[in-house]
Amino acid sequence: RCMHPSAAQIDAGQGQVVMTDSSSNAYFLSGSGWSKLGTVPLIHVTAGPAGIWGVDSSNNIYKFVGGDFVSVDGLLQQVDAGGNEQVVGVNSADNIFCLKSSITLAYPQPGPVAWTPFDGSLTYFSCGPNGCWGVNSADNIYVSVSSSIFTSRQWTQVPGSATLAEVGTDGSVFVVNSNGDVFQRTGITSSLPQGRDWVQIPFCLPVKHVSYDLGHLWVVFEIGLILDCQQ
Repeated sequence: RCMHPSAAQIDAGQGQVVMTDSSSNAYFLSGSGWSKLGTVPLIHVTAGPAGIWGVDSSNNIYKFVGGDFVSVDGLLQQVDAGGNEQVVGVNSADNIFCLKSSITLAYPQPGPVAWTPFDGSLTYFSCGPNGCWGVNSADNIYVSVSSSIFTSRQWTQVPGSATLAEVGTDGSVFVVNSNGDVFQRTGITSSLPQGRDWVQIPFCLPVKHVSYDLGHLWVVFEIGLILDCQQ
């Protein structure tokens, strides 16, 4: 099922699908069509247990509350709400940050928001129920294995090369490399959360973004088309 001719980025979580287009409009999937999401121009949007969050072209952070996006303290260029009610992200200097669930769920609230910094350097960062995956500026892939990044600050390099890594809310892991190829991590279990191998999922066009939730792999091609692949 192909849809939307100008998609830039997509994220699926908790049964919701959200995306941004090349004009920085945010949308959510309603039935078989896309409906405008809020009034704030965003370059990246994410949905998960912590709600719907996004960032704009100036790295300002927002959470969707009461029908529109409200500003959150901090500056990040990419965020992910797929972890256990926590929000993670990276800034323009590739620094890593996380916001605890006690803050993400209560927001908006008065006072400053304290993002917790973490060791490491990543350009893209995504969390699921069993850990977090990320990639750095050299396209190296890393995993931090824990239900909460607050209890595991150690990164383990995983063989392979990717420009982004996305973790589904069921723990599935997908990556996209610089050639636009998509791979899924196989062999992920509770005793081996880093998995065993990468298996390529072939597409006839280069891919720039993927996200997975509830048996659907959402694919954004370089040309801007979205493909909904059902397992």
